[in-house]
Amino acid sequence: MKHNDLIVLSMLISTLMGLNGCASDQSIAPPSNQIISGDQMLRDSQAIAQLNSQWKKGKQLIEQGNTLVREGQTKIDEGSRLITEGEKIVHESEESYKKIKQ
Repeated sequence: MKHNDLIVLSMLISTLMGLNGCASDQSIAPPSNQIISGDQMLRDSQAIAQLNSQWKKGKQLIEQGNTLVREGQTKIDEGSRLITEGEKIVHESEESYKKIKQ
């Protein structure tokens, strides 16, 4: 091997050893081989069922809110259209009145 190759190889080994040292500092709990009891499984499934129920309730509220927002926007749009139409009629009436008074 060339001298440069040895330097690169030694740097690579040093880096890998450093990374391995960093990784080994983390304390990772080994997987538990403990058997879960039927009671624990029942409690867990009941908790999950409760979370599912809460999620469904939240999702339903979101859908109801979105429906109300859409209906509200429709009413706002209709109200704006009525205002525009009314303003046009008022303006035309005022102009007609001015012509009659002249």
